[in-house]
Amino acid sequence: MRPQLAFWQRATVAVAVAGALALPALPAAASARTVSASHQVTNSALAACHTSRPHTGTILQSEIRGGLGQMVIKNHLSRDAVIELVRGKSKAVGVYVRAHATTTVRNIKPGWYTVYFTSGSLFKACTGRFTSGAAYYRVKKHLYFDFPPHYDIWTLTLVFVKGGNAPTSPIPPKSFPAP
Repeated sequence: MRPQLAFWQRATVAVAVAGALALPALPAAASARTVSASHQVTNSALAACHTSRPHTGTILQSEIRGGLGQMVIKNHLSRDAVIELVRGKSKAVGVYVRAHATTTVRNIKPGWYTVYFTSGSLFKACTGRFTSGAAYYRVKKHLYFDFPPHYDIWTLTLVFVKGGNAPTSPIPPKSFPAP
């Protein structure tokens, strides 16, 4: 039996978003303001629906890419996580990050993004969701990635803390923009 987080812990999950203050000075051009035929299809679809544990940095979805922006994701949680960036109403990029691991998503296009994340275990690639102990969140602050020749490098740290500089709010599973 897997332990569940206490309500107060779920309500105080926070994401620390570090901006330019955490980065060393960069050159002006790179200033930081802070990734039969139908039978075969059926079998491959079923294979993709098994639970798995993708490697850290596995891009689950890549719809809006091609910019210079970067986001470093540090998962300090004891469970794996999926982070989704959404620009407007369009899903931009989804990435899998194992517990206690770090990855960098590159080539993020300029614009404003909303960050969503989920954590849990027994990930199902066909649904883009965890099947055990899943919790879903939206970061209340939006991230902005600048236009060339400048670019932004944001650091997103998933950790249980009271407060934090990027508070989150729990969301219903249906509201999570799964890949």
